[in-house]
Amino acid sequence: MGERSAAVESVAMTDPLRELGAAFARRSVFVTGHTGFKGSWLSLWLSRLGARVTGYALAPSTEPSAFIAAGVRDVLSAHHEADIRDGARLAQAMRDSAPDVVLHLAAQPLVRVSYQQPRETFDVNVVGTASVLDAVRALHRPCAVVVITSDKCYDNREHTWGYRETDPLGGGDPYSASKGAAEIVVASYRHSFFPPERVHEHGVRLASARAGNVIGGGDWAQDRIVADIARSVSSGQPVQVRNPRSLRPWQHVLEPLGGYLLLAARMLTTPDGVRLADAWNFGPSGLEVVTVGALVDLFLAAWGSGSWQDASAGGQPHEAQLLRLSIDKAVTLLGWRPRWSVSEAVRRTALWYRRFYQQGPAVRAAGSMRDACLAEIADYEETGSAP
Repeated sequence: MGERSAAVESVAMTDPLRELGAAFARRSVFVTGHTGFKGSWLSLWLSRLGARVTGYALAPSTEPSAFIAAGVRDVLSAHHEADIRDGARLAQAMRDSAPDVVLHLAAQPLVRVSYQQPRETFDVNVVGTASVLDAVRALHRPCAVVVITSDKCYDNREHTWGYRETDPLGGGDPYSASKGAAEIVVASYRHSFFPPERVHEHGVRLASARAGNVIGGGDWAQDRIVADIARSVSSGQPVQVRNPRSLRPWQHVLEPLGGYLLLAARMLTTPDGVRLADAWNFGPSGLEVVTVGALVDLFLAAWGSGSWQDASAGGQPHEAQLLRLSIDKAVTLLGWRPRWSVSEAVRRTALWYRRFYQQGPAVRAAGSMRDACLAEIADYEETGSAP
């Protein structure tokens, strides 16, 4: 990777998240997918940092949703309910926001849905990414862009070691293949339109980010294990667990979001930030990979009651049993590190859902969980990086 600059070498000496306030205060940030689980948490965090957030996405796809429960719309400077494949509308919304930072999260995010809707998955995840980058091209404006894909973008051979950013891309199922293809689109636009060596001409710093399985309060997506647990235990039903022996790199949603924000901040504010315009992994430490069954046990222990049943059966769509990420690059060059153990992430997730369901349907007003989300973000900022 070449010699690191003095600015990069000094990162490990301080808590890098302390840079975020200065980097994002009064900045215009354009977030696609802001009505989703990760996008809702990201929008709240950006607002807390003093950014002017413009959101562009379809309406929330679930009921309940993190977007409604946390009252995310109330903290936005502008809110657009539209499809990222609508190039003209997307370009206009982006022009209106005049962004300093673009964070692209909008996607079809579910493996099992990709088997049912493969063409739609490729269209949203691949063509949609190109649509976002075309809108950036049309801006003719300096900005930092982070495209969020997935750890499933790698050609997963189920190795016991973590995949590095230079490992081959691939994907056996439509979702994974679409994320690998999205990464190729990003690399192509960076090479063709936003080459780092010509940043003085175009002003765009374009990176991509890959994260593992994220958990946290407010995810009610179909076939997501935490959503399944929360729905089941809140109604007194046993949790049906499809793949209890599958290993996953679990992490709290704030872990990768902190990585995305730090990467964007560095590209935006450091003299050599253009050197960071590349692909990045933001995953848990190697010790935080546990089975789905173990995750369910941790959740039920934090909730205080509940049980689960092994619902694994033949004929299910294929999902990888083992997937790990190497985070050496982010640790070394950004000073980013995971802060919460998997047990802490699960504990906080369970308590968030328990608080939500204890409110009762009559008092689950829009925004009722915003304070809980902001308190969790504040806790995360104050925790400090794990050694």
